[in-house]
Formats: sequence, structure tokens, C-alpha cells
Amino acid sequence: MTDLKTTLDIMDRLIAFPTISSESNRDCIDWISDYLGKLGARVELSSEVEGKANIFATLGPDTDGGIILSGHTDVVPVEGQNWTRDPFQMARHDGALFGRGTCDMKGFIAASLAMAPTYAAMDLKRPVHFAFTYDEEVGCLGARVLVNQLIKSGLKPSVCIVGEPTSMRIIEGHKGMSEYTTEFRGVEGHSSNPDLCVNALEYAHKFMSKLMEVRAQLPAMAPPNSRFIPPYSTSSICACHSGTTHNVVPSLAEIEWEMRVVQRSDREWLRGEMLRYVDEELRPEMQAKSPIADIVETLCTETEGLEPEPDSEAVKIVQELTGGNSTEVVSFGTEAGLFARAGISSVLCGPGSIEQAHKPDEYVTEDQMALCLQMLGRLSDKLC
Repeated sequence: MTDLKTTLDIMDRLIAFPTISSESNRDCIDWISDYLGKLGARVELSSEVEGKANIFATLGPDTDGGIILSGHTDVVPVEGQNWTRDPFQMARHDGALFGRGTCDMKGFIAASLAMAPTYAAMDLKRPVHFAFTYDEEVGCLGARVLVNQLIKSGLKPSVCIVGEPTSMRIIEGHKGMSEYTTEFRGVEGHSSNPDLCVNALEYAHKFMSKLMEVRAQLPAMAPPNSRFIPPYSTSSICACHSGTTHNVVPSLAEIEWEMRVVQRSDREWLRGEMLRYVDEELRPEMQAKSPIADIVETLCTETEGLEPEPDSEAVKIVQELTGGNSTEVVSFGTEAGLFARAGISSVLCGPGSIEQAHKPDEYVTEDQMALCLQMLGRLSDKLC
């Protein structure tokens, strides 16, 4: 089996690419493309953003039923964090590997790439795919492009293992997340005669009150035996911006709010309730005072949830590979939900702890990397 040193050499190379979401990831993707291409992989790049790309590479037969090893190449910023070492130069100390992205999630990518020569040398009966994306940290943007491309191609892999840092625990579900900005455009004026104005802040207040009323019904909609904390979908109002001074009726107000859903139907229901309220009550009331008044909503980001599925092929395979029997759910979002929506059985299992992600001196332990390599080594039997 591939030794740990080879994996760490690759991880050292990957960490050196400063693939912060606001920057290009092309140097990293081009390096991976060259590496896999030399092994005989069929490599495809996809993108909708200049300077960024996803890679989808395949070893083995050109058939359906393959297994995807998935990870994102982008990392969160380091600016303003108190690092004690260079975040883009991997450091090794007391069995830990430090650097931005070591656990989230270039460690898993490195282990997958380290195993690629082993897979390439085998007579694979089932293809193995490497799917590495851009801009996961800012809304799973690259994965949307990659999955849509995959659907258009007609290829139908059956399983996706997303190597997010789960401490090698098997995660079969996570909540979906949506973030919205709702802008209220009214008519400004002197507060001495408010009837001549359309108070954007007051209509924002009505919207917030309605949202709090609607979200109060979510606990009763929780699926039976839900293991999430809390077990139901939630919605939070996180910011409100409006007004300039005491005696001016504000013409603009902006609300930033979000949802964390355990099932897609909850998101659709709440969105439907709020859209009806805006279309049938709030906007007509505002425009009765002034035709230029309006309410505009922007979807800032949306992450598909991963809903646990009975008899999940992905879960069964990873249980066999790791020897684990239990499964868990988590609250943080990943790209797994997008693969699942495309009909690909998906699961999370990767080295490192989410507790170390996004922090200064991010790290993954050598023990975790060794366990990951064991899992990917045993995958050979499934591919042959």
C-alpha cells in the first residue's frame, strides 16, 4: 500500500498553492491534472469563473457505477488570524501536520492522489473518479458546475465519498443552508409628514415579524427520530441595515437572514410562505403609496443538504472500508448534497477534525492520514 511519506510529499505540494477562495486555483488544478494525466487518467476541466477550474478525472473503464473521491481545493483566508508558522508551507511537529487546508481538505485530496498510481496499475472493473472543485467555501459554486456537467455527460457514477474532515467517522447526513438578503425600497422624506413616505424600515420589520411567526412552525415539521441538533429546520435573522438619523424616514432597509434545513421540503415551504406574504400583502401595500416602492430578494448562497437514505450504498461501502458500524449527522454543509441530488449515493468520511478547520495553525494528525490511506487502500477490492 502507498506509504505515508508519499502522501505527505503530495500534501506539502498542495498546501503550497495558496488557493484562497478569492484567488485562482488554476496552478493547483493544473498540477493535479498533469499528475493524473501521466497515470493515464481521462481528465476533464470545467469552470464558469475565469482563473478557476474543477477537475474530474477517471481511471478504469468508461462505464457507469464508478466511485467518486471528492474534495474542494479552495481554502478560507488566513488574513487576520494569528498563525505561528507560514500557513502555506506544511510543517510537521509531534505527529501533526500544520498548514492552511491540511484538514479542510487537502489531506484527503493528497491521500487520494497518492493512491492513484496503485489504482492505475490495477485491472479495474469499476472506474474510480477524482472530483476536485473550486469555491466550496463560498457556496459550493464549483461543485454545481461539475455536477451539472456530469449529468449532461450521461455518465452515472453510483457512489461519492466526500473527504471532509470527520475524524474518519461515517457521516450520512447534514443540514442544507440558504442565505438571503431582502432589500426594501421605499420613499424617503421628513418624519414630520410620514404619510408622504414609504418607510422601508417599517416594512422590513413587518417582514421579520412574519418570518418569526412562520419559523415557529418548523419544530413540528421535524422528521421522526431526527438526529440533528436541533432536530428541526431553523431560520435566523442575522442583520438589519437601515436609517440615517432621527427625523428622516428611511427609503432603504436590508435584512440578512438564513435557513438551516433538515429536509428540502422545509426550505420550499418556508420560502413559499414568505414569497406569498411579500407578493400578496407587503409589496401591494407599499406600491399603493408609491409605484416605485419594491422588495427585492437575493439568494446569496445555497448548499444542498444531505438527507440520510435507507440502505445507502455509499454508507455500506465506507463501513466495509473502515470497519465502522455507526453513522452520524453533522450541522456543517458540504458538496455531498449536490452529488446526492444527482442520484449518486453519497457519504462523508475524511481525515482531520472540523474543530481544526478555518482556524490559525490548522492541522491534521499523521494517525488520521494513515487511517485515510487504509480506507482508500481497501477501496482497491471494490474497484477490482
